[in-house]
Amino acid sequence: MRIALGQMNSFLGDFSGNLKKIVEMAEEAAEKRCDLIVFPELNIFGYHPCDLLERPGVIEMQMQAIDELLEKLPDSIHCLVGAVTHNKGRGKKYFNSALLIHNGSILQEFGKQLLPVYDVFDDSRHFSPGTLTDNHFKIAGQTVQLLICEDMWGWDSLHETNPIVDIPPQSRDIVVNMSASPFTGEKRGQRLHHARQTAKQLSAPLVYVNMVGAQDELIYDGGSFAITAEGEVVAQSAYFVEDLNVIDLPKETGGLRKTPQEDIEHLHQSLVLGIRDFVRKTGFKKVHLGSSGGIDSAVVAALAADAIGPQNLTSIAMPTQFNSPRSLSLAEALATNLGCSFFNLPIEKSFQALVKNYESTFGDKEFSLLHENMQARLRGLFLMGFANEHNSLLLSTGNKSEYATGYSTLYGDMCGGLAPIGDLLKSQVYALAKHYNKEQELIPDEIITRPPSAELNVDQKDSDSLPDYNILDKSVEDLVGRQQKAQTEVDSWVLEKLYVSEFKRWQMPPILKVSDHAFGQGRRMPIAHKARY
Repeated sequence: MRIALGQMNSFLGDFSGNLKKIVEMAEEAAEKRCDLIVFPELNIFGYHPCDLLERPGVIEMQMQAIDELLEKLPDSIHCLVGAVTHNKGRGKKYFNSALLIHNGSILQEFGKQLLPVYDVFDDSRHFSPGTLTDNHFKIAGQTVQLLICEDMWGWDSLHETNPIVDIPPQSRDIVVNMSASPFTGEKRGQRLHHARQTAKQLSAPLVYVNMVGAQDELIYDGGSFAITAEGEVVAQSAYFVEDLNVIDLPKETGGLRKTPQEDIEHLHQSLVLGIRDFVRKTGFKKVHLGSSGGIDSAVVAALAADAIGPQNLTSIAMPTQFNSPRSLSLAEALATNLGCSFFNLPIEKSFQALVKNYESTFGDKEFSLLHENMQARLRGLFLMGFANEHNSLLLSTGNKSEYATGYSTLYGDMCGGLAPIGDLLKSQVYALAKHYNKEQELIPDEIITRPPSAELNVDQKDSDSLPDYNILDKSVEDLVGRQQKAQTEVDSWVLEKLYVSEFKRWQMPPILKVSDHAFGQGRRMPIAHKARY
């Protein structure tokens, strides 16, 4: 039996575009004499749909696309397509389903049983559970057990039951998992671990097909694979790009693509994909950012240049009297290295005019946080003006360490449509910058080595307001990433800052998620509370 792994990039709600890709991949798989092609979870709809499922018209459009798909798919191959289907019984309106299509007909429908309700997932909000023990079919004389994404993850402690253990061992010849599993640094190893447990339990080879692409905050990294019943990898698809891979089960052979070997390169490619798809899928063609001569804006600029090309990136420096001339020259040198547009827009006169106007009403003020934030908000004003004039997406440049402590200015440096490195600790930002310079000095080395500073006051340094980043990062990871209790004095300080700055994070741009616990839609913390524990 020959199975094609149809790793595709679905565009949420673009039914005609998704249909076209499905048909093209199925035709290619048929030409390669495959018996079956497996697509990712909900690949005709896109994932995850969130409350689009409350719009009946959207569901109707998907159903029309399925009817068209039945007419266009090649007759010689069986296809497993992910779709939303109606639940005609009790419970929620829909199933998260897989459709087995052959010769212009839907032969069977299968519903996902385990519906995740943790982190960014809330599947049971709209979906009813299917029954895993019913989700099997025969093809080419082989009994195939179908799993949809989370159905393979019943081995962990997040689930009360594991429906895989209800399937009689050795009763299935092949296991297939259709998945839309977002990227995190730990996820690759976790997927393979759960797949091996499943293959061992059922004594059957397993084919895992993952979505690729990005949707809002989530990045799907692909990396589809196939393993033998003993857990040996016999097919490995590419990461971060669409890929059609073919496995010949009797021969236990398949395509073994070259994949990134270092975790930092996986992180790099995930962020590039996240930016590229966010820009493309929201209808933008160009992006811009405020370039400070610091490491955060430098890394975001490098990522953006990789994602959509330097010709579509604009870098804008906005110095005041507090900015070192060296910051401006470093920002310009970075733009030259990247090949992107660069503008120097001094805001000192605007800042002084703003202060004068403010003090004319409220009286003279000593220089304070008020004046620091005025500078940041002036920059946000000019950057959003550029966005309006050029239909360009503003990228925010803050990192997770800063966002955790509230060391950022609402309506200032937090302005923007996307925060690409908002889930990166400061140490990860440094690591990514050094990775960029591995072969040549793309990011001027002085940007990496100089002390970080917001440059909103005389001789200001981040260390004036924050603990050393190595210590701070550990506290942020322990408190946010691992949800641990405060153990140290720095932990207690960070925890207080974390709680009192929650209102800022409710109003910030979407953050590309690359960890298990990112700020954004997966972290639902209240603003008003007294829980300081």
